[in-house]
Amino acid sequence: MIRKSLSLLAISFVFVVASCKKESAADKITDSDMKALQEQNAIAGKLAKVELDKEVHDFGTINEGDIVETEFIVKNVGDSDLLIHDAKGSCGCTVPLPPKEPIKPGDSAPIKVSFDSKGKPGLQEKSVTIVTNTANGHEMFKIKANVTPSKK
Repeated sequence: MIRKSLSLLAISFVFVVASCKKESAADKITDSDMKALQEQNAIAGKLAKVELDKEVHDFGTINEGDIVETEFIVKNVGDSDLLIHDAKGSCGCTVPLPPKEPIKPGDSAPIKVSFDSKGKPGLQEKSVTIVTNTANGHEMFKIKANVTPSKK
């Protein structure tokens, strides 16, 4: 009886541990996974393709210390789902927020970009690079601003 109870307890423990698994590194898309997906889609002749609503956004003249935001609309004009694996600004003052879900062929999604002008007086031009499953593996767009220095 005790042996049977211990067996049931052990099986229950394994079940609970396996079912409570959140997300492991294996559940995330890696660079090699992305590359393999690109190669597989290229062989099949089906690639995602990015079309941006604009290549550059000019915030115009802003005051030093302002935090400004814009959106770039990304449209998938390709033949397979568009995956945005990563997005980075050229410096810490530029922060992109890409969509987390795949963008289906023909669909669009926004990439929000914020720019913190603190300590950045004068003409500024920053780039944002997104890592994708397109033919070249990445896309780039820019933001610009003329930052009026703060009066100290």
